[in-house]
Amino acid sequence: MVSIKDVAKLSGVSVTTVSRVMNNRGYIGKETRIKVEDAMKQLDYQPNQIARSLLKNQSYVIGVIVPDLAHPLFSELIHWIESYASEKNYKLLLCNSLQDKEKELNYISMLRQNRVDGIIMCSHTLDVDAYRNVGMPVVSFDRILSPTIPYVAGDNYKGGEIATQHLIDKGCKKILHISGPLEYELLANRRNDAFQLGCIKNGVEWNFIEGAHVKATFEDNWNFIEKEIASRLGEYDGVFCSNDIMAYTLYHYSTKHNINIPEDLKIVGYDYHSFTRMLHVPKLTTIKQPIDAMGQMLCSSLINQIENKDVAASGNTILDVTLVDGETT
Repeated sequence: MVSIKDVAKLSGVSVTTVSRVMNNRGYIGKETRIKVEDAMKQLDYQPNQIARSLLKNQSYVIGVIVPDLAHPLFSELIHWIESYASEKNYKLLLCNSLQDKEKELNYISMLRQNRVDGIIMCSHTLDVDAYRNVGMPVVSFDRILSPTIPYVAGDNYKGGEIATQHLIDKGCKKILHISGPLEYELLANRRNDAFQLGCIKNGVEWNFIEGAHVKATFEDNWNFIEKEIASRLGEYDGVFCSNDIMAYTLYHYSTKHNINIPEDLKIVGYDYHSFTRMLHVPKLTTIKQPIDAMGQMLCSSLINQIENKDVAASGNTILDVTLVDGETT
């Protein structure tokens, strides 16, 4: 069996240097790194992960809990988290809670039993105490859990401001906001705060309704629109949706019912994930979140906690958002 000593001998460096390359620790010159990596490939050397884990009391595994992996925002976010984790020699253990409290609680227990090094929380159906008592490094996506648990989020308030002001600048006089669920203290709910204040400041009539749920499919959104909004849709000339799938569904519902977009009704979405970027008819007007940067920051924030246990958790990260001006306004 090939050992680390064989790799060191072939690459002409010390065992310590090979270890540093493998663990991405400290400064390693580019040429040295290439020599070591080439030697590992030639020898088909596979590090003994169990031995490394026991030695450092680390599993090099990160748990990630998402509310619905089928949702384009979270599938793309996972892509970027995994990409950064892989660069740092970590693996992911992915949990799909489907916004089920019991399932989410069970996943937390399972991750603790499997001794992951830390957890990225993207699903937030539980009370905050469930997260505070996890007993390992945690970073949250879009929710404030505790002063000691850092979070990463897009600038939700600014996003709400931009979307609302854009509709007002386009001449809208009565605007509806379809928000996400407001029962949880999510940072995404700041979009609704900004929407209300923006309408009040500009003397524009407004209303909001909760309906932009993460789990909702096109069919779910269609049924929601038909049941909760259709009878009053003609009252509004602008709608700000808290996600792009709802915005896209509203566009198709409106056009099917002879409401012209954007002449009769203007629509703004939120996220600009892979689903939205793929669409050509229509090109949605939406708020773009930096999903790649959010994924990287979630992972780097957690790994910083894992590898610097004596250092207090790093600060929160709020990333900028921008308007993508499409064909629905």
